[in-house]
Amino acid sequence: MWVLLALAADSGLTPPEREVDAEAMRRMGAGDAGALAELYDRHGRAMFSLAFRILRDQGDAEEVLQDVFAQAWRQAARYDTTRGVVVAWLLMMTRSRAIDRLRARRGRPTLQDEHPAVLRDLSDEAAPADLTLLTAEQVARVRAALEELPAAQRTAIELAFYEGLTHTEVAEQLEQPLGTVKTRIRMGLLRLRAALGGGAA
Repeated sequence: MWVLLALAADSGLTPPEREVDAEAMRRMGAGDAGALAELYDRHGRAMFSLAFRILRDQGDAEEVLQDVFAQAWRQAARYDTTRGVVVAWLLMMTRSRAIDRLRARRGRPTLQDEHPAVLRDLSDEAAPADLTLLTAEQVARVRAALEELPAAQRTAIELAFYEGLTHTEVAEQLEQPLGTVKTRIRMGLLRLRAALGGGAA
């Protein structure tokens, strides 16, 4: 469900909150490091939680977070705040970087390969930070919106976003044509955005 934060961002932030983020981007573009710190304070926890849930490694998640904020700093002067809310952009960059890192480390031995019992016995009872940023009403809306999707769209979206598969990999796993998978994902995301108040499907 974490990936839907980007879709819920339009309805989850008040206009003043969106403007604070947009102003921080403008200040960053002018070289104000304090604005970067403000964005980190507001959104770093959700971004770290997202990266960690993909990578399952604290060090890798921290590096992704650092990379994303470095990229945000470099691109701040060119960022167009009329194209979307800043937090959605940050979360999508975080997801992309985390998936890239996950793919890059495939083939390397992992702790789970060497010590499977260690990870099997670990549990984390705390709610993920990215989900705690949503209100109960927003969580209910996201769940309801997901449930309303046709099964084929929901499955394709979950594989692409939760499992971090490329569209090609989703197509292979579902044994469907690539064009069909792309259409299902796009239509599903449009329906979710409409259901969450971000525009018409």
